[in-house]
Amino acid sequence: HVQLVESGGGLVQPGGSLRLSCAASGSIVSINTMGWYRQAPGKQRELVATITIGGSTNYADSVKGRCTISRNNARNTVYLQMNSLKPEDTAVYYCYAGIKTIYSGGDYQGTWGQGTQVTVSS
Repeated sequence: HVQLVESGGGLVQPGGSLRLSCAASGSIVSINTMGWYRQAPGKQRELVATITIGGSTNYADSVKGRCTISRNNARNTVYLQMNSLKPEDTAVYYCYAGIKTIYSGGDYQGTWGQGTQVTVSS
């Protein structure tokens, strides 16, 4: 009933920037926390950043000062601006959202996007 669609990934040189977007669509009543996670080859999925409906943010230490998460509640969209990218930022980036739908009985359910590849290489 709900889907998250990411965009904005790609290949970038070290020191470059990318902006990821994730739009939620479907039978949405409201969205509480939205965020970005990433998974590099051979590693577990890890938190990058989250943002609450009120705008409070949380970042992984590895991206603090280089990434900014933001959201547009009217558009059910979350963004991740990534600057000063490093090769170790290479991963599949997944969007996450806690979504209440008309079918969820008042509960927020965790929903994941399909992922977008970010590759940082010269």
